[in-house]
Order: sequence, then structure tokens, then C-alpha cells
Amino acid sequence: MQELTHWIGGQHVKGTSGRFADVMNPATGEVQARVPLATKAEMDAAIAAAAVAQEGWAATNPQRRARVMMAFGDLINKHMDELAELVSREHGKTLPDGRGDVQRGLEVIEVCMGAPHMLKGEYTNDGGPGIDLYSMRQPLGVVAGITPFNFPAMIPLWKMGPALSSGNAMILKPSERCPSTSLRLAELLKEAGLPDGVLQVINGDKEAVDAILDNDTVQAVGFVGSTPIAQYIYGRAATNGKRAQCFGGAKNHMVIMPDADLDKAADALVGAGFGAAGERCMAISVAVPVGEKTADALIERLIPRIEKLKVGPYTAGADVDFGPVITAQAKARIDALVETGVKQGAKLVVDGRGFSLQGYENGFFVGASLFDNVTPEMDIYREEIFGPVLSQVRAKSYDEALALVKDNPFGNGTAIFTADGDTARDFANKVNVGMVGINFPIPVPLSYHSFGGWKKSAFGDLNQYGPDAFKFYTRTKTVTQRWFSGIKEGGEFHFKQMD
Repeated sequence: MQELTHWIGGQHVKGTSGRFADVMNPATGEVQARVPLATKAEMDAAIAAAAVAQEGWAATNPQRRARVMMAFGDLINKHMDELAELVSREHGKTLPDGRGDVQRGLEVIEVCMGAPHMLKGEYTNDGGPGIDLYSMRQPLGVVAGITPFNFPAMIPLWKMGPALSSGNAMILKPSERCPSTSLRLAELLKEAGLPDGVLQVINGDKEAVDAILDNDTVQAVGFVGSTPIAQYIYGRAATNGKRAQCFGGAKNHMVIMPDADLDKAADALVGAGFGAAGERCMAISVAVPVGEKTADALIERLIPRIEKLKVGPYTAGADVDFGPVITAQAKARIDALVETGVKQGAKLVVDGRGFSLQGYENGFFVGASLFDNVTPEMDIYREEIFGPVLSQVRAKSYDEALALVKDNPFGNGTAIFTADGDTARDFANKVNVGMVGINFPIPVPLSYHSFGGWKKSAFGDLNQYGPDAFKFYTRTKTVTQRWFSGIKEGGEFHFKQMD
């Protein structure tokens, strides 16, 4: 049995708590490793060491820090297949999806290679008689990232890239379900030239998270996970005077207008709804066709596409569409919600219940399910299922479809498929959701923009990666300076008006 470690001071360090969590193979249901769960004392010691290392890292000029990101990006590319397999082995997603996980994180690192430009301040010459003003963007110090299981490479890279290139030290607490990718990324960062102690990877559970939130040295916390935990972390971090950006759950809708290309819409729904077994915060879980004719035609196209989906382990090859879900508990919850949907009156058009894969009967595989005639009162609509389940909610009009999206408490992502530019423009302007796709099902912005939802999908003022990340991981200091020249006249006791 492999026993994993923490990463402290540039090396692997065994845990001392005596507590461990099992790291599962979701395809077989077997325990493949044990990961140590840190105590508060272990976390506090790692944070204190990071604070010492951060001073020298902050004094390193931004261009040299960017060169570390350049070398890191090169190493990620060289080890792409290895990293993708680490992702797939612990998460269960297919190898192409695992490579995509790493690639989307790498794209943020590529933006961080240009960090010197993002960290420039502002300057005002002659703001007053002989007075100049300038601002500086300076690192916060020690910051923390708490990342989820569903993107073991991408989201840690989203956190560490901007934080480190801004001159901070980072405490990374990855999901205890998928910790190996973060540990390998730490090794690669050391090889790229990151000084020891600037990145500490500390595995743990709630005890480790609370130790981060209550430690006065930690200046900011970034989190991705469920909405209840996002609210908890945001509230406790804010109470303790920390910056926090906490991203939670989602219920993403795709509106399909009568003039849309229904074949393209159906293809988009299947990929966005069932990719990664639906374990994506940007997954489309609700299809909203406008008009009965549109709804009937869409269902006709969805059924054969969903029935043809191939479910299997990542080792089965690239033709597998999606793998298992993360745990037996996740599988049981998804199955229970599907059963509840049937009991509450939704029409189960494609039934994924009872799915079993020969040779992998103990794995956490869930078959694809498709519901029609779902209503907003049903549990399968109200809850984030986080599994391979797509619900169709029929709308009589565009206005009804738009209201459905706007009334939902989540606001992570949404999409509309239409051939009419005026409708698309109206939707983009009016919908109260953070990321909008037009004929594009999963509108995750490119890495030089910023990612973030609205409503109960996000807590905090700034989004992830892109320009917002550099604002989040730095604070602004403004200097007003005057160099005396000529005859001086004594002190002044009031604010002097500008000439």
C-alpha cells in the first residue's frame, strides 16, 4: 500500500498525525494509497516556514519569477501524459479528459509567464506643485488554496500560478481524494527553480482547513467546492480578516431556441452533460427547449446519442466517453436522486440505474440518465446532482426560459443555442449568471480572462485566474512624494488646494 506524504520545504515529508484517508481507484473500488491528514500543529509549522521563504521570493524581481513559470510550463508539457494518468488514476476520468484537465491549468501558467506586465503600478507626474504619485502592487505574503477532487491539476494550477508569480508563498491543500497530482506538480516546480518552502502542499481534512482559516499569517484563501463549504470558508476567513474567493455549486442551464441547429445542440448537451461523468461545476445539467415542438425534436435526438455513450475505466482507451464517479457515496447519492425524480413525476427517458460494468462490478460507475418533463419543484432540478444526469425542463416561451435561469439560486454558467443574434444579445445582457455561452455549451473563459460565477455559485469580489487573480493576490500601496526645491516656507496645517 502506497503511503503518500506532504510537501514541505521542497521535499516529501511523512505525516505525523497518525490519521490517514484512503485514496480510491474509482474504477475498481479498491484502496490504492493512503494520504496523511495534517494536524493544526503541522499546518501551523508549514505556514511559518512558508512565511520565511516568502521574504526572499518576494524580493526576487517579477521577471525572474516569470522565468520559473516558463520553466514550469515547459516541464508540464514534457510530463503531460504522466500528469494526465495521475489525474485519471485517482479521479477516474478518461485519459483525454485528464490531459484536458492539465492543459487548462497549463494555460493559466502560460499567462503567468507575463506576470511582470500584470504587476505594473500606476504613476501620476505633477499631481500637485512638485508632487508625484505612484502605486505599487505588492504580494500579500502567505496565501492558501483549497482545491476540489474534480480537477486535480487544473484548479491547483489556477491557484498556484498567479499566487506564486505575484511573489506570495502558497499553502496548497488539495482534495484528499486526489492528492498525487498536486504533489507531482510541486516536484516539477522545484525542478523549475522555485525556492524551497515557497509552495507547501499539506494534505488534510476539516482540521487542516480550519487551521488555515484561523492562522493569522495566512492573508488570503481561495476555495473551490460545494456551496455550503464555500459559504463556511468565506465567512470564517472574512471574520478572521482574510481575503477570500470561494466558488461553490452550480445548476447550469442551456436554452435551446426553435431556430437552433438541434443536431449541434444535442451534441453539445451530451458532451457538456455527461463528460467527466457530470462531475464538473460547469456541466450542463438542465436543457430548456422553447416550445413543445423543439422539446420533442430535441428528445428524439438526445436519446440515441446518450444510449450510445461508452462508460469504462481510463485504461480502456480513448473511445470511452466517461468513467466512474469519485466514491461509492457519490454513486449512491446519484442513484437515489434519479429514483426520487421518478417518484416525483419526471419522465425517465434513458434509465442509467443499475448500471454494472463487467469486470468492474465494484467500481463506482453510474449509467447515463435523461429526464423529460422536469419541473423546478423537483429535487433533481433543485439539487446539484454532480453526476451523469440530464434534465429537460420545457418552456413555452423565451421569456419563460430566461426567467427559469434567472430565478435559479445558482449562477455559475449558462448557454443559449440560437440562430438569432438579437435573441442571443438579449440573453447575454439580461441573464444574471457569471459565464454565458452563445452556441457554446461550457463557456469557461480562456486563461487571459477571468472565471467566476454569480449568486450562490461564488462568494467574494474577485474571480479566478486572468486579471482578477493578480488583483486578488496583491495589495496596492500608493506613494505620494515631493522633492523640495527653492525657498521653503514652514509647515502647513490644512489640505492645500491644487493650483
